[in-house]
Amino acid sequence: MKYLLFTILTCLSFHLSAQQSYKITYSKSYNDKVMPKQDPLLVFTNKDQTVITSEKITQNKAVNPFETFYIDRKQTDLYLRVTNFSPGREMATIDSAILGKNVLKLTDETRQILGYTCKKATTSINSNAIEIWYTTALAIKGAPNEVGQNLGLVLEYSRNGNSKITATKIEKIKRIPSPVGLRDFGNIVDGLTYHDEVWKSRFVQVPIFKDEVINFRDKPQSDSVLRFASGTVILKKVKIPEITNGSQAFVQLIQKSNGDAYDRTGSVFMIAEDQKQTFLDGMKHGMKTLPLYENGNGKQYPGMIRTAGFSPVYELMRFFTPFGVNHFNKRLTLKNKTWQDSVIYRQDISEFISVMSGKEVYIGTYIGNYDKGGHKVSLELTIHPGGESKMAAQKVMPIFNTTNVMEMGGQDYPTFFSEEKGLEVTFNLPEDATDVQLRYVTTGHGGWGNGDEFVPKENRIFLNGQIAFKFTPWRTDCGSYRLYNPISGNFSNGLSSSDLSRSNWCPGTVTNPNYINLGDLKAGQHIIKVQIPQGAPEGTSFSFWNVSGCLIYN
Repeated sequence: MKYLLFTILTCLSFHLSAQQSYKITYSKSYNDKVMPKQDPLLVFTNKDQTVITSEKITQNKAVNPFETFYIDRKQTDLYLRVTNFSPGREMATIDSAILGKNVLKLTDETRQILGYTCKKATTSINSNAIEIWYTTALAIKGAPNEVGQNLGLVLEYSRNGNSKITATKIEKIKRIPSPVGLRDFGNIVDGLTYHDEVWKSRFVQVPIFKDEVINFRDKPQSDSVLRFASGTVILKKVKIPEITNGSQAFVQLIQKSNGDAYDRTGSVFMIAEDQKQTFLDGMKHGMKTLPLYENGNGKQYPGMIRTAGFSPVYELMRFFTPFGVNHFNKRLTLKNKTWQDSVIYRQDISEFISVMSGKEVYIGTYIGNYDKGGHKVSLELTIHPGGESKMAAQKVMPIFNTTNVMEMGGQDYPTFFSEEKGLEVTFNLPEDATDVQLRYVTTGHGGWGNGDEFVPKENRIFLNGQIAFKFTPWRTDCGSYRLYNPISGNFSNGLSSSDLSRSNWCPGTVTNPNYINLGDLKAGQHIIKVQIPQGAPEGTSFSFWNVSGCLIYN
């Protein structure tokens, strides 16, 4: 088939027909308003071929990658998609089946477009109502997309009555210009490969970890990845490219059990390097070398709050592993349930772009566990240009993070919320700030009946002595993730442990941040306080709260 297509296209490149050809220009509109700064869509067509392209492509001004569509009408309507990724690198695929994919209903309704009488055809695509207005007066076929290509010349394509592609000009031309028309394509691949390459070309992937093990070992293995706290923390220095304004950034983690059966706290974090002393210093030289937080309960908590010379880590994403996904999938078989292969956690972290763009940063992942097999993770950052993110241009200041990522390296559980003082941080704002938000992530822990994991507790946040926000973090949707939890405990009442509601988390989920509006703040000293009515210990069981907070401001 490929050889035959090459032969056909080669022959076409040597004798473009002198028959009448047309160039049709289309504009896009929404609610009858022409979309601003658009690149006009062009269709070149005659009896032998149709080309769907854009004005910038014909003027060699298109930004790579760009896609062009071709229909070879001499060879039973072969439909080709071609993408230019960079000068000298292009890829093509044959997708002829798409032309007849949508069943069109023809009507007798007519209207005039550019002086031509057009008939209406309708269809439905992905639950969208489609109207096509086409004319047969020119005895040629063509359309601004794949729908209605064989009806005639489509002069308007409407989706749900508000999004339209409408012809604004029809020009007779002697021939379709050779740089634009159908030609020989050397790299023709299958559709799956093509669409995957096109999709990946639209954003930047920054790989961080690939199938790395996070486990509990006396002597962590030695490789290019830094390992701390007996192997429960992995860390890597990553070069982040310059990120353009308006871009969005996402972090994505894929996790599988590698032997650990339990639901564990996990955190993807980045070392803050805005002050002289960093969290990495404590990881290397001992956590007691970092500033200690004390509130009168007799314990010391290193590396959790911002001081005059130290910043805690930025928490990019809080996640929770399910009960044994992948490793234990064959341990229990239930009718009508197919266990998932892994968990994919993905979160928008665009607010951190300003502190990572164009820099080398340390990004790490923590999963608290005591298992030699532990967990296996892959982590990447993806950067997507052309978005609407306003947060990407804002400044970020880490204030506190009580998630004890160095649990096995000397960082105690944050059990200080039982005191009236709770968590109190005094920080200095170097400049006046407007539209200040506190990005606040909170989860409660204490895994028995009266523990804070299973008891709703109100979180209260104070700024300079005044309450700024209060709410009760609670998740009631944990049963939605049953298929990620093959060995979750099952109870006599028909419930699974993974079904139970929890203090802002479920096994196999991400915990979303709360964005708390703090208004405008003047430069100088401020105090943030977090109070939670933490439950009392019972025997060796105790409750604690993992909370992280950073300021986002203009």
